[in-house]
Amino acid sequence: MKVRMTRRVAFSSGHRYWLTSKSDEENRDLFGRWASKFNHGHNYVLDVTVEGEVDPRTGMVVNIKRIDDVLQEKIVQAFDQKSLNDEVDYFAKWAPSVENILTYVQELLSAPGTLPGECALVALKLEEMPTFYGELELGGKMSLTRVYEFAASHRLHSPALSDEENLELFGKCNNPAGHGHNYVLEVTVAGVPDPVTGMLTDLGAVDEVVRREVVDRYDHKNLNEDLPEFEGKTTTSEVVAAQIFSTLKGKVPGQLARIRLHETARNSFEVSA
Repeated sequence: MKVRMTRRVAFSSGHRYWLTSKSDEENRDLFGRWASKFNHGHNYVLDVTVEGEVDPRTGMVVNIKRIDDVLQEKIVQAFDQKSLNDEVDYFAKWAPSVENILTYVQELLSAPGTLPGECALVALKLEEMPTFYGELELGGKMSLTRVYEFAASHRLHSPALSDEENLELFGKCNNPAGHGHNYVLEVTVAGVPDPVTGMLTDLGAVDEVVRREVVDRYDHKNLNEDLPEFEGKTTTSEVVAAQIFSTLKGKVPGQLARIRLHETARNSFEVSA
């Protein structure tokens, strides 16, 4: 039986979306509002997932200290407190997007002899900001996730049940006056990065669609009363998540891979393609 283990490291780096081989106009066309000749920075968080058999002698897949040593040498020392465009050779050619950073990290960690032989690299996750992260599964599937918030109220009440049955099933959530949540919505888009920009989709366009179709419509609304798509439905987070996925499918640029709706810090609901 194989077991997966994930180890996290952090590093701070500066970068810019500006290609010296392109004119000012070409750079602005390529990178839009992110185009600049000057650096900006991020506190990156990288999750590295490896997989292997459990050693019956130690009870471990791999000694975590050995993974830490590799990550410190190959990742933190190479990236931390660096200007990626100027101090990391790889990014002299490739734009330092989250997608390209993930690709480069995969190359570094997949080189023969880099990781301990008893485990294999299977997945990476790179958070550029709390509201934006990318994921790469070995085998090539890459995705980007944007995070949004909206506040909305609702009442859990099924028209298929009697008042007594609704009260028994939903308890306080059946309160006729409703109740509310600060929802957190994650929208994940998959695809292949553009070879020039290093980006698999236009994040600005994703933001525009999600805000227009979901966030601006749902924020500070009563889901039962204000939104026609929930008429006659029970506004559980399962139903809301499925509706959001259906609404966004075919509208966001790229392939809609997943939406994840956090109702509270303890509850989340996911719909995948």
